[in-house]
Amino acid sequence: RENKNYQTIKFALPALRDGCIVEYTYRFDTPWFDNFHEWHFQGDIPKVRSKYEPHIPAFWTYNAVLRGSQKLTKNTSEREIQCFVFGASKGDCLHSTYEMDNIPAFVTEDYMTTPKNFMSAIYFELSEYTHPYTGDHKKVSVQWKDVENQLKKEDYFGVQLRKKDLLKDRISPIIAYATDPLAKAKAVYNYIKQNIKWTNAGGIYSPDIRTALDRHYGSVADINLSLVSALNAAGISADAVLLSTRDNGIVNKLYPVIKEFNYVIARVTITDKTYLLDATDAMLSFGMLPMRCLNDKGRAISMDKPSEWVDLLANQNQNTTYLFNLTLQDDGKLKGSLINRTSGYAAYEKRKAIKKFNTLQEYVENLDEKLLKIKILKSTVTNVDSLDMPVVENYEVELEGYNNLNHASLSFNPYLFNRVVTNPFKLADRTYPVDWGMPSDTKIVLNMILPDGYTLENEPKPESISLPNDGGRFMVMYQPNGNSFSFSNIISFKKPVYTSDEYQSLKELYNKIILEEKSEMIFKKK
Repeated sequence: RENKNYQTIKFALPALRDGCIVEYTYRFDTPWFDNFHEWHFQGDIPKVRSKYEPHIPAFWTYNAVLRGSQKLTKNTSEREIQCFVFGASKGDCLHSTYEMDNIPAFVTEDYMTTPKNFMSAIYFELSEYTHPYTGDHKKVSVQWKDVENQLKKEDYFGVQLRKKDLLKDRISPIIAYATDPLAKAKAVYNYIKQNIKWTNAGGIYSPDIRTALDRHYGSVADINLSLVSALNAAGISADAVLLSTRDNGIVNKLYPVIKEFNYVIARVTITDKTYLLDATDAMLSFGMLPMRCLNDKGRAISMDKPSEWVDLLANQNQNTTYLFNLTLQDDGKLKGSLINRTSGYAAYEKRKAIKKFNTLQEYVENLDEKLLKIKILKSTVTNVDSLDMPVVENYEVELEGYNNLNHASLSFNPYLFNRVVTNPFKLADRTYPVDWGMPSDTKIVLNMILPDGYTLENEPKPESISLPNDGGRFMVMYQPNGNSFSFSNIISFKKPVYTSDEYQSLKELYNKIILEEKSEMIFKKK
């Protein structure tokens, strides 16, 4: 038994050998006719044929929705006369056949949302039904205005959002010294982040936001519905936004199905600029959504306006810059400085990595242990707690492995951090998009001073490769200057999502990056 609602049944098939054909049948009983069993044609193994034949009594009407890239080879429906008997009620059935042949295995790869968004399957949504006993007829596929009215009356949703007066006593001192609406909003946002710890529970309903504030922990709904209410208590208009996380799948935008949403955030508009807020993570800056929320669209539910779809886009990029200033000394050692600057989502990930340690010193010591070729002599790390600023790591370093200059030549690979050694894109053809979540830029800059009598034997060739549709670029630049030179490498992905048609270009670009990052610089005596 998994929990009070679900149990797992397992069975064994003994004495199987290569060539066996396995057949099994099972019966599945459920009282939930509004959650009709879907059928997955595609899985992690290839199939010769997959066929689904539902016999649905006319008392229930469902919308069938096909998902995935594969096409049905058979799709037929026929009427069965009085196939269903329920007490004194009799009814016809709709016998449908959905068949798919020669189905390839679905292979998952990096940089994607949940596989169920793309695997070929058929889903059923109840649109209307007639009660077999009473004859009462009810339409289920309602409009969003019906869902809005239901949510506004819901004790665990709309009633909680109307509790702004209960929070005024807590919010008033928080915003007392804020000079403008944005400062007020940030003060409220930080107050909720600091006072309610997320329990990692999802959902869109909160039994009582005041209780969550009193006990200082709660679900995402406890936290973000508290945030919406607190913002409104501060005189800042805010709405709740329902969404489905990346691992939960994309919601159907044709029909409002509340059970598809498993997360809620806040939306606030200040001087014509809109911010999407999630207060579940202390490391998130104002307006930054966690990766789990960057999933197509959400539905904004306002207490005084019609609901609307909202794009769930990252408001910042993922930017990383490595700046090396190194000198090859007479004793053969490479010494100098390393400045690592991260901003946007890269800074968010950096802060999370740093906060895993008790002190900054422990973080630096751990980094020193992991960098096998780099010895950190001194360190300064700034802006760790300034969430709107880039994180800047400044290190005085010595690169080991260069004992003396008596050798005819020395080799050096400038890609000391996050070197790409394998191509993440290996499929011959990818039928689903590449989803980074946000655009990104990674830059490596190396300024090198060589001792007298030495030169760079294999000067890097400038290179520039662009992705189609202005999707990004890969650049290598080299500038000599006497006994010194400057080398830089830029990898830029300008879009958060790339279509399956752009997959081959991404794959080829990574092949170029891997080839380039294998190259060694050869320092040779003149």
